[in-house]
Amino acid sequence: MDDFDAFVRQHGNEFARLAFLLAGDRGHAEDLVQGVLLNVHKKWARISEIERPVAYVRTMIAREHISWRRRHYTAEVVTDAHVILSVDRTASDHADTIARRDATWERLSALSKRQRAVIVLRYYLDLTDDEIAQVLDCSKATVRSHATRALRSLRESSDTLSEETLT
Repeated sequence: MDDFDAFVRQHGNEFARLAFLLAGDRGHAEDLVQGVLLNVHKKWARISEIERPVAYVRTMIAREHISWRRRHYTAEVVTDAHVILSVDRTASDHADTIARRDATWERLSALSKRQRAVIVLRYYLDLTDDEIAQVLDCSKATVRSHATRALRSLRESSDTLSEETLT
């Protein structure tokens, strides 16, 4: 079990960041990772022998998030994303940067759970469509469809936000 402890120490923060980006809430993310790692611990002898255990656990986190959100729906809107999202260093005013990050986070939170998972897996973990399809247990065409719809939705909400600030 020492190698399980080392595995968690080495990759735990990465798993927590992924779960936070998927779940949108630190508490939910911690619950998600804790539940997945509990299952990993039970099966560690088998999981530790596979070729890419980190990718396997990422897949478990993404799939558990999707099924967990179905079981534990919440209507909360999370706006505390500044912990992980990148900071715009060119902004002249810190308040403007925070407002932009909050608006971006709000737009991401409005996506469906699968669309959000595709965006996070593609742009945060830099996975290919094949890898995302494998993680989400769907076809490449479904991945591309979710990505297209998510990006369209993000663009439209960004345009609406820009129009609101002009008036």
